[in-house]
Amino acid sequence: MPLQTLFEQQRRAFAGLPMAPAAQRLQWLASLRRLLLANQSALVAAIDRDFAGRSADETQLAELMPSVQGIRHAERHLKGWMKPVRRTVGLAFQPASARVLYQPLGVVGIIVPWNYPLFLAIGPLTAALAAGNRVMLKLSEATPATAALLQRLLGEVFPDDLVSVVLGDAGVGEAFSRLPFDHLLFTGATSIGRQVMAAAATNLTSVTLELGGKSPAIVSASVPLAQAAERIAFGKTLNAGQTCVAPDYALVPRERLEGFVQAYREAVLRFYPQVRNNPDYSAIINVRHLARLEGYLRDARDKGASVLDLYPGEAREGRRLPPQVLLQVDDSMQVMQDEIFGPLLPVVPYDSLAEALAYVNQRPRPLALYYFGHDRAEQRRVLEQTHSGGVCLNDTLLHVAQDDLPFGGVGPSGMGNYHGHEGFKTFSHARAVFAKSRVNAARLIYPPYGKALQRWVYRLFIR
Repeated sequence: MPLQTLFEQQRRAFAGLPMAPAAQRLQWLASLRRLLLANQSALVAAIDRDFAGRSADETQLAELMPSVQGIRHAERHLKGWMKPVRRTVGLAFQPASARVLYQPLGVVGIIVPWNYPLFLAIGPLTAALAAGNRVMLKLSEATPATAALLQRLLGEVFPDDLVSVVLGDAGVGEAFSRLPFDHLLFTGATSIGRQVMAAAATNLTSVTLELGGKSPAIVSASVPLAQAAERIAFGKTLNAGQTCVAPDYALVPRERLEGFVQAYREAVLRFYPQVRNNPDYSAIINVRHLARLEGYLRDARDKGASVLDLYPGEAREGRRLPPQVLLQVDDSMQVMQDEIFGPLLPVVPYDSLAEALAYVNQRPRPLALYYFGHDRAEQRRVLEQTHSGGVCLNDTLLHVAQDDLPFGGVGPSGMGNYHGHEGFKTFSHARAVFAKSRVNAARLIYPPYGKALQRWVYRLFIR
């Protein structure tokens, strides 16, 4: 079905049910949850096929589990989210009442990336349905098996005028972003995010952009190195580093550099004793991205970096790129300019916490920031003196899995947020409602002006 026809069909359906009741929305969410639970094996297999080697456990942990838990969270809290919120009316405007009514926006578009093709479709879909909207999903052409499966499964549960899945290449994605949606959520690269925002601006469509950037992991002077290295290694190697909130580089006290690298090596080898033929370790999504990462390595070596191969002598299998550590890096290297999105970890030494914070602040604001240290004063200093979309103290990634926390970027790493209550609000219009009673005290300020009562009102309220 042509995009415009599909969009108009959803718009007509929304006009027929502009304020779906809680019971209807809960039914939608329950149907979505049952769909995921009934098709776990098929979804795991489709994602594995798209990656040519994706850990089944990683798909369950990082896609299915947060998707199902996010739906359950919305089901538990939806009725509370939908309740109008009472607000205060100033004394000068009494007697009256004020409230905020959360109203569905209408037809929303969601553009899904390839790295987590299930979770990054289901998460925003959950929020949009909870808010009472009609939804069009554009899935990535880089994950065709998952996209086709989701199109079929969602089509079996929802009519096209409620939820529809759009497939196609970048040209289709461009046309999708030009539709006059009531809201558009995009997850992906910053460069594409600019294009999506420009297309949406033509229709004055509001946008939520979930981008990325170079998320730093700061290791303090006192945190146990084995603890910090293990948690950074988990965040960096999950999905072979193809995660928008993966730690992009580590900032380590200069005197702890050697110890950190050794602890990181030990943690990675404990997780993955070998990469070759290891079903626990995921492959790079396609040849183009593998070539991009190999290009980062060549460029870094050519410019003087030291690349530490954690699996020396092990032959490469398919697109499974082994984790590697880069030392003696500088800003001239592509690996220090672009978001890495792979299992390469540059390690940058620093001599004081002030220097580490300055290093972070001199760069675009990232989607996530990780600080490893148990000193409360230092934690507070990091939180107060840096900006990022989200923060983990003494861990990586897991803030994204908290359903009651907003998820989103700031500046170059994105705008707006969703997950949980914030997701419901992102896909709702907070409509201000002011209701006046039969008594109208405001008549005191009606023209003609200059009356004694008006002067009394001014003295009372302008002070």
